[in-house]
Amino acid sequence: MDNLWQFLGECGFEDEQQMAIVQEFSRRELKKGELFVQIGRVCDQLAFVEQGLFQFFTDRNGDELTTYTARRGDFVVSLGSFLKQNPARESIRALTDSVLWVINRRAFNQLRQGIPAFESFYTVLLEEQINCIEESRHNLLTLNAEQRYQKLIDEEPHLLQEVPLQYLASILGVTPRHLSRIRGNIR
Repeated sequence: MDNLWQFLGECGFEDEQQMAIVQEFSRRELKKGELFVQIGRVCDQLAFVEQGLFQFFTDRNGDELTTYTARRGDFVVSLGSFLKQNPARESIRALTDSVLWVINRRAFNQLRQGIPAFESFYTVLLEEQINCIEESRHNLLTLNAEQRYQKLIDEEPHLLQEVPLQYLASILGVTPRHLSRIRGNIR
């Protein structure tokens, strides 16, 4: 809870607002390999990662494709499913034993209506997600694999230490074998 409290404080919430927000979250532990969101089911929860590492993935012709990873201090949610209450097009799995602070959609929407600062916070989060998705799509379309890997090294070097190679390869749109060659050439 300390990390969520600190995060909200850094976002500019006053103590009273932080208390009202934090009270709506509940603690949930996931063991390595457990799913927070399962493809095909409606995602009605959003969570703040207190501890752990998560993989967002989907299936393409039987192959598991990693689309994103989240770690301590990030939020995890299948955004499209959460917003529209449609079946999720991706699953979210704990890659390590993890601790989450979870809020359901109803309580989340009540906070949006009851605390104007929370509505602004929500808008900023959505804008950041849109930018992240747009940049990721742009990078996949305009950069080659070596350039995407170099960008990863420059901008998110912690992922190289935390995320297993096969998931990084999938995020970069290459096979693990191709990523090993790229790593050998760039070192």
